[in-house]
Amino acid sequence: MQIVLPKIYKTFLLLATITLVTVLTVSGFAKTRPQHNVIIFITDGLRPSKVNAQETPNLNEIRQQGVNFVNSHSLFPTFTTANASAIATGHYLGDTGDFSNTIHVGFPVNSASNSPVPFLENDAVLGELNQHFDGNYLNEESLLDAARQAGFSTAAVGKIGPVLIQDVTQRTGKPTIIIDDATGSQTGIPLSSEIAELFTKNGIALTSPTRGDNGKPGNSTVSGTKVANIVQQQYFADVTTKVLLPLFKQRQKPFVLIYWSRDPDGTQHNQGDSLNTLIPGINGPTSLASRQNVDRNLGQIRAVLKQLNLEPSTNIFVTADHGFSTISKQSKTSYSTTLNYSDVPKGFLPPGFLGIDIAHGLELPLFDPDKQNTAVDPTQGQLSKNGLIGKEPNKPDVLVAANGGSDLIYLPNTANRKALVKQVVDILLKEDYVSGLFVDDALGSIPGTLPLSAIGLHGKSHLPSPAIAVNFRTFDTACGNPTACGVEVADSSLQQGQGMHGSFSRADTYNHMAVKGPDFKKAFVDRVPVSNADVAITLAEILNLKIPHQGKLIGRVLHESSLKGARKVSFKSHTLTSQPATNGLKTILKYQTVGSTRYFDVAGFPGRTLGLAK
Repeated sequence: MQIVLPKIYKTFLLLATITLVTVLTVSGFAKTRPQHNVIIFITDGLRPSKVNAQETPNLNEIRQQGVNFVNSHSLFPTFTTANASAIATGHYLGDTGDFSNTIHVGFPVNSASNSPVPFLENDAVLGELNQHFDGNYLNEESLLDAARQAGFSTAAVGKIGPVLIQDVTQRTGKPTIIIDDATGSQTGIPLSSEIAELFTKNGIALTSPTRGDNGKPGNSTVSGTKVANIVQQQYFADVTTKVLLPLFKQRQKPFVLIYWSRDPDGTQHNQGDSLNTLIPGINGPTSLASRQNVDRNLGQIRAVLKQLNLEPSTNIFVTADHGFSTISKQSKTSYSTTLNYSDVPKGFLPPGFLGIDIAHGLELPLFDPDKQNTAVDPTQGQLSKNGLIGKEPNKPDVLVAANGGSDLIYLPNTANRKALVKQVVDILLKEDYVSGLFVDDALGSIPGTLPLSAIGLHGKSHLPSPAIAVNFRTFDTACGNPTACGVEVADSSLQQGQGMHGSFSRADTYNHMAVKGPDFKKAFVDRVPVSNADVAITLAEILNLKIPHQGKLIGRVLHESSLKGARKVSFKSHTLTSQPATNGLKTILKYQTVGSTRYFDVAGFPGRTLGLAK
């Protein structure tokens, strides 16, 4: 029997259908189930071995009750902005071009004193890079970008540099809300009037506090900090729990929020528990306080999620950008250690030692790119963090970007690159602090080295590619758990006994990762290799977001950990070995694969990299 409805009822049904479709396709994506939220909580520099029920109960509970990724990986070089770019976009560094915290960008950066090798943890620097590289220096879209365009509420809070990288093109303060160290300053991302009003209403200052004593690294005779980054991180936690989460609840839209905790990283760098000694290194009481600090911040966020009834619909994905090690400043082969400097213990490696040794080996002058190309004479006790090497500083043959547990070497003179790279490699192969060399594929195969493409550093990036990535020697202090007490030679102004990362040691590539939420398995141990490049790819799948890709170096969806994912995912282990150099040294890379996706465990010369036996 056919039912004929009056015209008014037909109109009502049509309007109801349109309304229903509008609700179900909010922000342009079809919703076949309730839309969930995501918080990515980055515990900068947290080692998996340092999470337990007594000292870090919130981190431990997420790991125990949710998914525990026991085969996790940072990307090499194991630095913050590099891995921030991977967490943001799901791409390996060969695509994002964010090869380390300090990189050669190919032009003088005004906000970095006109240096061509700026430190990227700076909002103004990131803005200049965007202007120079077609509006987005990463050349890839981020998870936060995709969520924002799909109508989600979006925000990134915490450590300056990696926070802005999560949605790097957003510099107005809306719609993505950016809160970091520079908030309220001339170089920071502005607060919208809506957010500024909510700050004031909730008694939160419009300007971020400094790190105070936590930001004091000390020197070669004065110990660094003995306190965690309490005040600044409490500010970011309060912003998140008193302003952002209530606002997102009020909007009744799904949200993606990035919370980047500077602790334990900042405290481990600057801690003063171990001046010029390797024990306790980063395992002293100040580092412990920093881990407890970040756990309290996470606990505050979890409590408010529960109060707002957002806990059942919110996935909390916890990751660390990298692991951590204690700094060593010792070498028996370096020319730089034979000289005297004002703030370097006699016989220790000075800051910028790699540039000094290469300049000496090539018999060429050294200049400081961060100080208007001032000449540097190490024999007179002069130092520079980064180095320009050549007869003319405006046309250098070699550029050294010093970073910490690894450095980058650029050869900007196209006329002599292929000949010069072999000379530089020969110099590096003689140094006992070097453990593994990776060379730009375009420069050919060189004995003792592996290509950059082997470790995901050769892709679609628009930024200058390093000619050589230099990994430094690593070892451990025999504490019984090598990744908990790793040590690395570090090209840094920090002292022996303080903290650093960046190397290809397993202590640095092994980062803490866990997730808990409605879209993931409960009490599940994931033994399949995972990395920071998988975070955005997996969460985009969970949230039904589409992220377009320029390059092909991307992570994978972690199907085995999702609630309705595959029960089993296969993976394999591999070893790649270079041809031996004339002195017998070989760069060895150990990695795992899931399909075509690579996960890098360790690399270097046998016996000189923690996790790579002799």
